[in-house]
Amino acid sequence: MTSLDHPWAEPPAPGTTISVAPGIRWLRMPLPFALNHINLWLLDDGDGVTVVDTGLGLPDTRALWEQIFAHELGGKRITRVIATHFHPDHFGNAGWLTERWGVELWCTQGEYQAAVIACTARAMRPELYQAHYRRHGIGDEDLAKLRERGNHYPGLVPTVPDAYRCLREGDRVRIDGRAWEVMVVLGHAPEHAALWCAEMNVLISGDQVLPKITTNVSIWADRPHDDPLRLHLESLTRFRPLPSDALVLPSHGLPFRGLHARLDALRAHHDERLSETLGALADPRTAAELIPVLFRRQLDTHQLSFAVGEVLAHLNYLAAAGSVTHATGDDGIVRFRKA
Repeated sequence: MTSLDHPWAEPPAPGTTISVAPGIRWLRMPLPFALNHINLWLLDDGDGVTVVDTGLGLPDTRALWEQIFAHELGGKRITRVIATHFHPDHFGNAGWLTERWGVELWCTQGEYQAAVIACTARAMRPELYQAHYRRHGIGDEDLAKLRERGNHYPGLVPTVPDAYRCLREGDRVRIDGRAWEVMVVLGHAPEHAALWCAEMNVLISGDQVLPKITTNVSIWADRPHDDPLRLHLESLTRFRPLPSDALVLPSHGLPFRGLHARLDALRAHHDERLSETLGALADPRTAAELIPVLFRRQLDTHQLSFAVGEVLAHLNYLAAAGSVTHATGDDGIVRFRKA
């Protein structure tokens, strides 16, 4: 299979679901960003329903959830909530859903802890992030916009459950009598959990494998020396043993078949971006100066923070390979150049 096959050309309407496999239903929730939606999944589980991912903890999302409860559960109740990772569009209603239905949250340890940290003021200390962005060449106007944006996480994830059921690599979660294997993949989030059901040939890929866009892989101010792109690319190889005709249920975009073709395209995309980054470093340049090299469009403030992170992820990858060096000038700005 050399291209992607999308069995459904359109997503479900708000507040409704589409059946994508026996006992698996697809719903979609809005996001107030350029990426304007997230896909969520309902898995029949005996007399109940397991929810995979939750949407943002905002009133319009919860109103759509109430429509789902009233019209799409067939008299069943929610019996478990699984979060693939801690990002707000996946985790935002974890506290609300588990409290409303009196059920447990299931997620990995790294994602639960990241959510708890992100809800605190320490997670986005303005001085830490301002220094980080300034050090990498972001100008005063954009710095002011980023400072005003601040830590938006608590507004999108109002509550985090006090306890959770820990998922670990290789765990097999039985849902409606079928085994779903937990695949912990890295780079996009601390311990992102994808779910693979061999019996159904279905992969719930979360954000790790998306059909059109690429997963954000970023350097953040509290972990400036990480190499998340290496982790992400290594994690993509974890999906190679799965059948290429597996039905992939991604968090954004349309469900698809053609897993191996998409893995090839993702690897080629990052190889191209790494080559472009290296090619732009004949002379010393800041991360901010490289943003137009990798992002050939106008970016809003939300996108800018991710763009800086992605550029730095590519630079750290090249630095770890010995292809790039960097130095801090007398002005306190870090500049990179080809080794």
